[in-house]
Amino acid sequence: MAKRKTALDHLNNGREPHIVHMIPPGAPGFREAGGGAMVVSSPAEVNALVRVLKAGEIVTLDDLRQALARRHQVAVACPVSTAIFLNMAARAAEEQRPYLPEDELTPWWRVLKKGGFLNPKYPGGTAAQQALLEAEGVRVSPLRRQPAVFDYEARRPADPIEAR
Repeated sequence: MAKRKTALDHLNNGREPHIVHMIPPGAPGFREAGGGAMVVSSPAEVNALVRVLKAGEIVTLDDLRQALARRHQVAVACPVSTAIFLNMAARAAEEQRPYLPEDELTPWWRVLKKGGFLNPKYPGGTAAQQALLEAEGVRVSPLRRQPAVFDYEARRPADPIEAR
């Protein structure tokens, strides 16, 4: 029986980003791309992009996708694969938490959903993300019964994260 892969194995699988020039109608990102090309990133690239975020800085998944699209000079980054790769990065960071200092972990908790909402699919759910954000001085409050960061737009990085 094959050994079960760890989150770190999934993160460092050697996959390279690739560009999809002809997005099939109905595929994720088709309408958003408006006839342009789409990048399907890699887990390692998404992880590296999240690692440049500083304490107190917040981005949304859409901000992350826009940064990937700008880096590859395409119209859009794949919404599905980017979300999956971000979750891989979060799980790998939590897998490493017992062995690494906090400042060496990938700060996955700094990436929010659209509208500033916390992501329940992250390791530990919204409670873990809220605790990590509040430890950095980011205030989380309920919005429509879901935890959110109201001032997330003011906490966005001033410079493009893909250029860091």
